[in-house]
Amino acid sequence: LTCGSYGVGNGPNGVPKLMDLLDEPVPGVGTYEDFNTIDWVREKSKDRDRHREIATKSKESTLALMKSISDAFSGWLLMLLVGLMAGALAGGIDISAHWMTDLKEGVCLNGFWFNHEHCCWNSNETTFQERDKCPNWKSWAELIVGTNDGPFAYIMNYLMYVCWALLFSFLAVSLVRAFAPYACGSGIPEIKTILSGFIIRGYLGKWTLMIKTITLVLAVSSGLSLGKEGPLVHVACCCGNILCHLFTKYRRNEAKRREVLSAAAAVGVSVAFGAPIGGVLFSLEEVSYYFPLKTLWRSFFAALVAAFTLRSINPFGNSRLVLFYVEFHSPWHLLELIPFILLGIFGGIWGAFFIRANIAWCRRRKTTRLGHYPVLEVLVVTAVTALLAFPNSYTRMSTSELISELFNDCGLLDSSQLCNYANVSVTKISSDALPDRPAGPDVYTAMWQLSLALVFKMLITVVTFGMKVPSGLFIPSMAVGAIAGRLLGVGMEQLAYYHHDWVIFRGWCSPGADCITPGLYAMVGAAACLGGVTRMTVSLVVIMFELTGGLEYIVPLMAATMTSKWVADALGREGIYEAHIRLNGYPFLESKEEFSHKTLAMDVMRPRRSDPPLSVITQDGMSVEEVESLIAETSYSGFPVVVSHESQRLVGFVQRRDLVISIENARKRQEGVVSASRIFFTEYTPPQPPNSPPPLKLRGIMDLSPFTVTDHTAMDIVVDIFRKLGLRQCLVTHNGRLLGIITKKDILKHMAQMANRDPDSILFN
Repeated sequence: LTCGSYGVGNGPNGVPKLMDLLDEPVPGVGTYEDFNTIDWVREKSKDRDRHREIATKSKESTLALMKSISDAFSGWLLMLLVGLMAGALAGGIDISAHWMTDLKEGVCLNGFWFNHEHCCWNSNETTFQERDKCPNWKSWAELIVGTNDGPFAYIMNYLMYVCWALLFSFLAVSLVRAFAPYACGSGIPEIKTILSGFIIRGYLGKWTLMIKTITLVLAVSSGLSLGKEGPLVHVACCCGNILCHLFTKYRRNEAKRREVLSAAAAVGVSVAFGAPIGGVLFSLEEVSYYFPLKTLWRSFFAALVAAFTLRSINPFGNSRLVLFYVEFHSPWHLLELIPFILLGIFGGIWGAFFIRANIAWCRRRKTTRLGHYPVLEVLVVTAVTALLAFPNSYTRMSTSELISELFNDCGLLDSSQLCNYANVSVTKISSDALPDRPAGPDVYTAMWQLSLALVFKMLITVVTFGMKVPSGLFIPSMAVGAIAGRLLGVGMEQLAYYHHDWVIFRGWCSPGADCITPGLYAMVGAAACLGGVTRMTVSLVVIMFELTGGLEYIVPLMAATMTSKWVADALGREGIYEAHIRLNGYPFLESKEEFSHKTLAMDVMRPRRSDPPLSVITQDGMSVEEVESLIAETSYSGFPVVVSHESQRLVGFVQRRDLVISIENARKRQEGVVSASRIFFTEYTPPQPPNSPPPLKLRGIMDLSPFTVTDHTAMDIVVDIFRKLGLRQCLVTHNGRLLGIITKKDILKHMAQMANRDPDSILFN
């Protein structure tokens, strides 16, 4: 985009003639203001022009050919860097969170930097029954009181647990508040909005990255009911955005940068769950707006690099990428699909309930005085969480460990409460499968505790998600589902044991056989609840089987996920991320939502009948002063250019920001430009009167092919054009005369009005 600056000389008949002295682009032209939407069409055509130029030059010299090869290679190099950086950060986050979670319960005497598990690895004094007790690991009560038994020691441990939790959460919320307010929440709703073409400056910046990484560890360690998966997507997108600045191709083009961010979102899920393919599908299904094939391959490569990096860091010390890797041995039976579908129904109902409750709570936070005290709110929720969580061993442990325990299949060597079945004399003991056995007293205790944990998790997550700390939703939703699934699984197992002669068990469950795996029910329940909350389907199933390594359980997972999506959709149309986008008023055109109303473009366009006429610029009749006063009086982000006020025939469209920058630049660099200078958008400048100041030629910044529709175009077609092309605005004409303009915000307001919602809830341009 060139905006020339012109020297003046006298032509043959004394008319000032224009000379193009400068042909380089003006810095800032073609960029966007904060909280504005990018113009995808313009960005893509800019990139095509750049590509064409490189391709033609590459035939001329070897140096240009090398440049063209490096340009083609830069995308892959960028993906490699994003994968390495995000993988390294995720490994660091995993290790620190593990250590700090254990710090709430005690400390290692060999070195305070060891977590509980690493501390007891080298110890020779551990017994098989009490494998987590070793002399090197001291609980706080042992250090302070000298013993770990008795009520006083219990109170001491309780107190230290609550104090550490409060300290961690206080540090997290203070850092977010002081340095990076954008680091709070999960970040996925905002990333979806940014990928659809919206600009939120600083949301993916270096401060946000630093603070989010540190506070994510603190928030997870404080024992709040939140996960690190959503925020890891935000962290990976920050890495992608920061690394884009190393390559001009991505730094200067907003649409190209969004392709990188789509791939970075895939990297985030890849390192969060150790699921590279699931990550690519998540980006495609859930967050991306524009996802060409090239981005698919690049996402795949970046997710691979990230998973490889994480695997080489080995944060959990078990050569796996995730905490909850399971191996089930017994196949599932067709009749078990009935309880799996029941879990799907539970997941759908819970998802719909959670979204409604959480949105109501967040709206309350926005509209009442609750929102004025973010630090106090976080501290109160942390205190309540810690006080209620400590007495119950299932809520005291970190949520990832809880899920890992619930997914676990009971072997002969398991010492956990959940596996304390009454021993029946077993004739053939194979190494893996154990027959169904009657539950021992400990299993019943565990069931009670899990039921309480389920209620606690369901209620506390509603208040936790959306607070001013980094908080993900995947792990808490999976925990709710895994608890419900494990309860149902143990129930089914006991039914099969005591009533193996019932019709439903008769054919396949003989006494002494291992028919039912409670851990599998927990896995299916986790998928169902996560699907109910986020409405993911394909990517969720792939993430679940990559996460757990349970390939033969794809059908149960698919059945539960699909059921939960149908049930949740019947109770409420939007997933949690879409609901948060709408709550925050971001201009996001949801591609899943159908537009079914019979309205026309003339019903939506502005100006309306009662409004003042449309603000336009004429192609050759206005002075610099008139244009500047038009800019000062209005807040529109662009102006149509017409032949004249009388004819209103359309010539093009010019962005407000480009206009301001070009006029400022001309005043600085071109001699003789004053307020009385004429502005021309025409190809040739008409002859000027002898003593007039030199004119300003701004045809270079005008979009000569703005999108137009006629006033009788149906609105559903207009909405489709906006969605598929990613437009900012569209002009409405009648017999070639300009009538009005439709912006993305007008469409969103119209859709809100049609759905009986408040149209003023759409906040940004």
